[in-house]
Order: sequence, then C-alpha cells, then structure tokens
Amino acid sequence: MNSHDIADWQHGHDFSTAAERRAERRTLWVVGIAFAAMLIELIAGWLTGSMALIADGWHMASHVGALGLAAWAYRFARHHASDARYTFGAGKVTALAGYSSALFLGAVAAWMAWESVMRFLAPVTIHYAEAMVVAGFGLAVNLASAWLLGHDHEDDHEHVDHNHRAAYLHVLADALTSVLAIVALGGGMLFGWAFLDPLTGIVGAILVGRWAIGLARDSAGVLLDAEDHGAVAAEIRRIVEAEPDHELADLHIWRIGPKSRACIVSLVTHTPQPVENYRRRLAGIAGLDH
Repeated sequence: MNSHDIADWQHGHDFSTAAERRAERRTLWVVGIAFAAMLIELIAGWLTGSMALIADGWHMASHVGALGLAAWAYRFARHHASDARYTFGAGKVTALAGYSSALFLGAVAAWMAWESVMRFLAPVTIHYAEAMVVAGFGLAVNLASAWLLGHDHEDDHEHVDHNHRAAYLHVLADALTSVLAIVALGGGMLFGWAFLDPLTGIVGAILVGRWAIGLARDSAGVLLDAEDHGAVAAEIRRIVEAEPDHELADLHIWRIGPKSRACIVSLVTHTPQPVENYRRRLAGIAGLDH
C-alpha cells in the first residue's frame, strides 16, 4: 500500500453540523438563564419563608442539571470527534444524553404524581399571591428558553437531534407546569377550589411522562441502531444496481450523529470499480456521510 492509498482511507469522524453548534450555544444561554432564575427563586424563598418558592427553585435546579448535560454532550462530541477510541466518532453521545434526560423527565413525572396524590390526602396551606408571582416568573423564563431552543428546532423525525429535543422538552415541561399552576392558583384564589392544585399536578405528570416515554423510545432506537432506514436503503440499492453486472449482496446502515449516517455495502460483480467511484455516487444521498 503506497502513501496515496493510506491518505485515501484515513479520515476524520467529525460529523457535527452548523445547526448543532447553534443548538449548543442556545442551550448554554438557556442554562445561564435557568440558573439565574433558580438562584432568585431559592433566595426569595429563604427570605420570605415560602416553601412554594423554595420548591419551585429546586425544580428549576433539576432542569439546570438536565440542560447542562445537554450542553456537555454537544461539547463532548465536538472535542472527541478525532479520538481513535470512538470507531465512528462520538456523535451518538447526543442520543445518550437525550436518553438520560428522558429517564430524568420520567422521574420528575413520577415525583409530580406522588406529591399531587399526597396533597389530595393531606392538603397544605397555599400562599396564593406568592405562588402566582413565582408561577408567572417561571413561565416567562421558560417561554424565553423555549424560544431560544426552538428557533431552529426541527420536527422532521428523520433529522431529529435527540439531545436538542430533550433540552426543548425540558423547558416545555417547565412552561406547561407553570401554566397549569397559574390556572389552578387562579381557581383557588377566586373560587376557593384548592383541589385544582394537586389535580393539575397529576395532569402535568401524565403529559411529562408521555413526552419522556417518546423521547426514550426514539433515542434508544438510535443507540441500538434500531431505526428505519428503508428510504435510504432503497436509494443506495437503486444507485448501486444501476451499474451493469452489479448486485447489492449486503447492506448495513446506522446513525453516527443527529443528521449523519454511515453504511457498509457489499457488492457482487465481475467488473469491480475503484471504491472511490462508488463513494462518489452515494455522496448525493442526504445525510449519508460515511
């Protein structure tokens, strides 16, 4: 093998995109905003003696940790793109972070449901005025965070960034609980319907739990290479078998980044061509980068 051949097969595995780098920057902004909101809520809760403020502050703290994990995943994938220990790069770490966030969201949903049931059985005194201020403040913070994360958020399942989606769902979950809290607290203040507070907690837990299950299912599919690549496989077969005396014998496709796939192609032919010819033909398939 000469030096030209070596240069041909040695290559990097950095499959990050400009969209992912934008998502990383926005996630860092959201972490900073949420951290500041967390400190304000915890300090205000300590000064006023309001457990509602303290509890909301710790709830915000849990999301600061989850969003921090999302930001870490982007940075890890970028910094380890050339690490030879990762055979096809570190792009899947974003799916791993998304799966971890889904488990965390599931735990939050379970806690919300348990706490709501306990409050049905043993009602507590609610400081409506303070709680309304906190809920309004939290909603404003989460709407700003959702705008930052959702500016480039893609709904196309084929090109989803599970890490970005996890961060986006975290702030949506917080925004949802803030809206439900405002509605419930308003009903309690105006009509004395104290039961709305734990009831909305259960509704919020169900919705957050459903989001967590969907995110865990999708990100686990990436981690286990269990995605449906049927359209891409059909396009690869069409391109390869368009050549005379070429038959596709075996094909493996898997994801190596939020928007990147790799494939291994085995051919049966009496007239093999240089590998670079096949690679050049397949290069036109969107998202097939390796």
